[in-house]
Amino acid sequence: MLTTLDFATRLLLALVLGAGIGIERQWRQRIAGLRTNTLVSLGAAIFITLSVKIGGDASGRVASYVVSGIGFLGAGVIMKDGPNVRGLNTAATLWCSAAIGALSGMGFFLEAAIGAAFIVLAHLMLRPLGLKLGSISAFQKSESAETEYLIVIKCKEEVENHIRVLLLQNIGNDNKLMLRALTSSDNGDPTNAIITAEIIAAGNQNDLMEKMVSRLTIERAVMKASWELTGQQSEL
Repeated sequence: MLTTLDFATRLLLALVLGAGIGIERQWRQRIAGLRTNTLVSLGAAIFITLSVKIGGDASGRVASYVVSGIGFLGAGVIMKDGPNVRGLNTAATLWCSAAIGALSGMGFFLEAAIGAAFIVLAHLMLRPLGLKLGSISAFQKSESAETEYLIVIKCKEEVENHIRVLLLQNIGNDNKLMLRALTSSDNGDPTNAIITAEIIAAGNQNDLMEKMVSRLTIERAVMKASWELTGQQSEL
C-alpha cells in the first residue's frame, strides 16, 4: 500500500533528480531547461504513483502511456532550420527525464539516481568528445555542409559599436561565413555590453573562429571573448 509519506518521498526524488538534469541543460542555455525537465520528471512520477495506487497491471499500461506522451512533447521541441534539425538532444533529454520520473514513481530510488547521473555525465562528457571528433577529417562533412557557431563578446559600452563593426568586417571578409543574428545587451550593467553573434559557416571553421575571437580579444576594453559550435548538419 502506497502511503502518503511514500508518495511524497517518490515525488521529491523525481523533483530533485529532474532538477539535476535541468540545471545542466539551463547552464547550456538549451530550449528545455530547469523547469521543463523537472516538470517532466515530476509528471511521470505522479502518473506512475497513480498507477501504483490503482494496482493490478495498471503500472505497465500507464508507463507505456507516459513514454508515448513524452514522445509528443519531445516532437514539439524539434525544429527544422534549413538543412539542419534543432532540438534532437533536447527531446532525448526530456525522454530520459521522464524515465527518471517513472523510476522514482515506482520506488526504485537507487536506480533513478544512477540513471540521472548517467544522463548528466552523457551531456558533460560526450559534448567535448563530439567536438573533438568533428575536428578530425574522417568525421567532417563536406565543405558544403552547414556548421553553426555562437560568438559572445563582453566589452565596455563605449567600444560596443567599434567591436560590432570589427566583427561584421571579419565575417564579411570571408565568403565561408554568413551572419544569422547580431544582438547586444548590458545584462543589467549599463557600463558593459555583451555582443552575441550567430554565424553559419560552410563546413568546419573552428580554426577561423579561434583566429577571429583571438583578434577581438586584444582590442581595448574587451574583457572576454569566446566562441562555441552550436550545430552541425552531421547531427541530423
